[in-house]
Amino acid sequence: MNLQTLTQLATQGDVREMELLSLEGGFYLARVRLDHGQFTLLDAAAKPLHFRSVNHLRDVLQSVPAFPCTLVHQCVHDEMCGRREGPIEALRTPFSLEAPW
Repeated sequence: MNLQTLTQLATQGDVREMELLSLEGGFYLARVRLDHGQFTLLDAAAKPLHFRSVNHLRDVLQSVPAFPCTLVHQCVHDEMCGRREGPIEALRTPFSLEAPW
């Protein structure tokens, strides 16, 4: 999904949520959830669009109508030290495209 498609879908109210996934290496990928699936936000060359921060995402999407967003981090301690007992969920922090932290 490119920015033009995202803007059109957000204008129509079809975007259910965007997850900003924190990845190793200090960058983020955006995954857009619609009723019929999830799609990674792509650049003009159809490669995943990399973001440096939540504020970078806000700058890129400043002309897109707001929709629910969630910052997603995996549990680093479990990756470094091994898995603990029971299911381990990612840390999910809601944020807004409209307001800074």
